[in-house]
Amino acid sequence: MPELQLLRADHAPALLAFEQENRAFFAASIPDRGDEYFAHFEARLAALLAEQAAGICRFHILVDTDSDGEGEILGRFNLVDIADGSAELGFRIAEKATHQGLATATVRRICTLAATEYGLATLRAAAALDNTASRAVLTRTGFVPTGEELLLNDRPGLVYVRSTAGEVRGA
Repeated sequence: MPELQLLRADHAPALLAFEQENRAFFAASIPDRGDEYFAHFEARLAALLAEQAAGICRFHILVDTDSDGEGEILGRFNLVDIADGSAELGFRIAEKATHQGLATATVRRICTLAATEYGLATLRAAAALDNTASRAVLTRTGFVPTGEELLLNDRPGLVYVRSTAGEVRGA
């Protein structure tokens, strides 16, 4: 059973492998991270962990653990720009983990964590119009389109919002 974990420095090798193995798949539906991301991966990860330590962001990974507690990363689920009781949700799931309900279940779990552990009342997310999978996950997990349009690397997209007021501890 996949386990949701807060990102740590020792996840670096598995995280890099996840990003590299799924780069083309991700680029088909979300903005590509670009070559610089991979060239400076360790520095970028250190900066993300510093932001997490400062409480600005919360970075989560979905790990398919083996008997040693280590395993392959199946997805990333991030809460960024945490301020004033709100944050922006971003997520990506490995190609081989799609169509299993993992993204939907994990976004629901992140919404619960946002409310019960991080004290957030509102989450925002954005998805490209042609990213039907992410838009479906957002809709299934209670996000609603705001009507605000934006460009995601020159691709038209929509902004979604969700209140976490209905979340309960232990859900």
